[in-house]
Amino acid sequence: MRPFLILSILALAACGNTGGLGRSKDSPYAPRVSQREHSVDGLLVGHRLMAAGEYELALKAYYRAAGQHGTSVDVLSALGSANLKLGRLGQAERMLRLAVEKDESFVPAWNNLGVVLMERGKTGEAERVFRTAYALDSGESDDIKANLSLALAKLENPTYIEHDNSNFALVRRGGGSYLILSRT
Repeated sequence: MRPFLILSILALAACGNTGGLGRSKDSPYAPRVSQREHSVDGLLVGHRLMAAGEYELALKAYYRAAGQHGTSVDVLSALGSANLKLGRLGQAERMLRLAVEKDESFVPAWNNLGVVLMERGKTGEAERVFRTAYALDSGESDDIKANLSLALAKLENPTYIEHDNSNFALVRRGGGSYLILSRT
């Protein structure tokens, strides 16, 4: 009879709430994550990772953003920009072409598409793309103007040597402000 009593006491003790690990403030374990809270926007995380030079991680964040937002022009442009920084020019071109098809007035996608085309040696098409970006931007961005000037110089003189400070890629951050990322 004693073993039955001991087993019963142990069974009841196992059913009690002991508080669990990681619930106290002094616990070395990570706190539980509420599944009800929303995660940080993947686009914002991706933009911050791009600024930090973490292009592969940014690409993953942008893919998460695609899962959250769908393939919006912002997401497609961001995916194209990350692929551009990673040197995946074919993928970058494909994403940026999809972005400009989705929204023909989205300046960063046009500019980044021009940068990809320049990298791929398609200078004539890049010049037309930069002209479109410059017109849509109303000539307000000196960086787009510099990209257009570079494309025109390369068209006139194919042996033209680029300067390090003349390569730019634009990534949209929030409501209309742009972060200039150098192509180094």
